[in-house]
Amino acid sequence: MAKVKNKEAARAIKFALFSASAGIIEFVSIALLDAVTPWRHFYCYLVGLVLSVLWNFTLNRRYTFKSANNVPIAMLKVACFYAVFTPLSTWLDKVLTENYLWPGMLSTVLIMSTNFVTEFLYDRFFVFGKSLDTNDLAKREQEKEAAAE
Repeated sequence: MAKVKNKEAARAIKFALFSASAGIIEFVSIALLDAVTPWRHFYCYLVGLVLSVLWNFTLNRRYTFKSANNVPIAMLKVACFYAVFTPLSTWLDKVLTENYLWPGMLSTVLIMSTNFVTEFLYDRFFVFGKSLDTNDLAKREQEKEAAAE
């Protein structure tokens, strides 16, 4: 039981670190696009979001969830998550900052925290749930553990 808890804690930590790196990619991409293109901010935001989602999906699929599942199907499931989350979070940000006068960064932190928790649970149980620890990396680790016992 402790081994399972440790494994899940390690998954959560890896997910948090990869999500933080995806957040950095999103912020940097948006800032660069805002600075060097004539695009409206909304388009820069969407490009930054897509880049961060692709980064996060790729790393978490391989290293956090160690999944060998069908990539297009898994990516479609993630796209469905963002098809719901993106409009809702955009609406919530507008309501909090315009109607309730929250500082933009406070709203952003709340939305990113919500995204982190809901996406971890969605990925863990829906996207990768049946294919956890099935890729080549997981199989090598299982072989090492079996040899050590």
